[in-house]
Parts: sequence; structure tokens; C-alpha cells
Amino acid sequence: MDKDCSLKKKIFNIIQIGDKSNRISRAFDIFITITIVLNILVTFAQTFDELSRITMGLKAIEYVTLGIFCVEYVLRIWTAEYLYPNIGRKQAKLRFLISFDGVIDLLTIVPVFFLSGFVIFRMLRVARIFHLFRLNAKYDSFNVITTVLYEKRNQIISSVFIVLILMLASSLCMYSVEHDTQPDVFRNAFSGVWWSMSTLLTVGYGDIYPVTTLGRVMAICIAYLGVGAVAIPTGIISAGFVEQYQRKSSLSNLKNADIKQIAEIFVDKRYAGKSIEEVEEQEQLTIFLILREDLSILPQKDTLLKQGDIIIIRAEGEKE
Repeated sequence: MDKDCSLKKKIFNIIQIGDKSNRISRAFDIFITITIVLNILVTFAQTFDELSRITMGLKAIEYVTLGIFCVEYVLRIWTAEYLYPNIGRKQAKLRFLISFDGVIDLLTIVPVFFLSGFVIFRMLRVARIFHLFRLNAKYDSFNVITTVLYEKRNQIISSVFIVLILMLASSLCMYSVEHDTQPDVFRNAFSGVWWSMSTLLTVGYGDIYPVTTLGRVMAICIAYLGVGAVAIPTGIISAGFVEQYQRKSSLSNLKNADIKQIAEIFVDKRYAGKSIEEVEEQEQLTIFLILREDLSILPQKDTLLKQGDIIIIRAEGEKE
């Protein structure tokens, strides 16, 4: 039993994405990345009639890469208990199956059994591309982007909601004004939605456009509103990047701080399982660095602390 657990733990450490301290794990990440890219290239190559002579070879490569995905998927289910150590084995496996990574893995594998079936299953092959996002999300360069999107999710959702309201309102208004003049163009409210989408998002396909004076005046106003509405989420995301940059820059300023203001705290059961944001708000301090075994981790607001971690902190009241 101990040998099986030890083997399972080693396999988990190898297939765990983003573990830079483990050379075998890093090599596995590179291998999976190459496999994903190869699989995607084969999928694209199969759409060219000029390459029909090597269809069998492309199919063979696709099946081999999908076989690797299947093995990886099974191993991730098998070792899910180490990914979610605070819940039982069955619950951990179920949680992985319904997680983003688990769903992407499943959608990657399913199409191979329905390649000649429904169109929807063949379309699921696009999910393989999301494997690359899953791999890259564990590294610092891409993690900054995902962190900003997660932290600003409420503001982004609100701004998208505003755009949708403007889109529906403008489509109904344009349909009311233009339907009598262009009954074949603005047949229904959906035609207005298509026009408002291309206008608000500044695409301007030109396949549908107003011809009445009132319609053109409304189109000018809606186009101006579209410029401002689309700029809202852009500004929110840009502000988030600035905050992340300032957060990371504060680490470089630690060397200029008074050493008496810096402290190390050993994470016990009181803090284990809590996020950085929760601890900072609760204790009124700033966490600059997490020391976890042989790793040095730059903290994000949603980073969960583990028992045994050492956090480098600075009390809020002692800042200059």
C-alpha cells in the first residue's frame, strides 16, 4: 500500500503542471506541449486537399497523440486526491472531473470516438487548443493575465452587461425606424442585433446599414456610444495590469526597507487553506513572498496558503 501511494505521489509530482523544481515534471510539460502542438497541426493539415495522400500518416499521428491525452487524463483522475488533499478520494476525483482542466481533457478525448458522427463532436476538436492555455496558465508570464481577469471579473461582467443592454436597445430602435423602409434588410429584431453588434464593436461589416435620416442620426450616436462602451473593459484590464506590476515591483523595493519592518511567519492550521487576500485583510499586513519547500512563490490574491509555508510579511501599520 505504501509503495502504491509513493508511486502515485511521484506520478502526481511529474504530471503536475508548472513545478519548476522537478526536472522530470518540467520535461513532461515540454513533452505534453509538443504533443498538443503536433495534434493541432495535424488537425489543421487534415483540412487541406493537397495533403490527402498522407491522410493515413496524419491519422496515425492523431491517434497516437490522443492516446497520450487519454493516458494523461486517466493519471490525473488517479492522482486527484493529491490535487485536492482536503477532501476524500471519490470527492477529489469528482471535483477534478467537473473542473476546468478535467472538462478540457474530456472534450479533447471525446471527438476521437465520433470523428464520423455529429458535427458538434467534430467541432469539439477545437478544445485541444485550450490545453495550451492550461499549461501556460501555471507559469508566471501567463499567470499575470489570468490573475488580472479573475480579480477584475465582476467589473468586466458589469461592463459586458452594459454593452449587451446598449446592443439590445439600439437594435430595437433601429428596427423600429428602418423596418418600414427596408423590410427585407431589417426583417426582425435579430437583424437589428446583428447591425448593433457590428456598430457597437466598431467592426462595421456594411452588409446592413440605415438609409433614413433618423436612422443615420441614431447610427452616429450608437457608434459613439460603442467606442466608449468597448473602452470600459479595456480600461479595467489595463488598470489591473498596472496593479499587478506595482505589486511585483514592491518585491524589488524590499532591499531598501528597514529589516526591522520585515518578518517571517510560519503557516499553521490557523492560516492553512486561506487565500492571500483573506490573510492580508484579517491581519492588516502585506505578504511579499511565500517559501514552500524549495520554491519561492510570488503571492497572488487567490493563492492558497499551505501548512508549513513560510510567508515574508510587512505590517501595514509600519509602512512609511
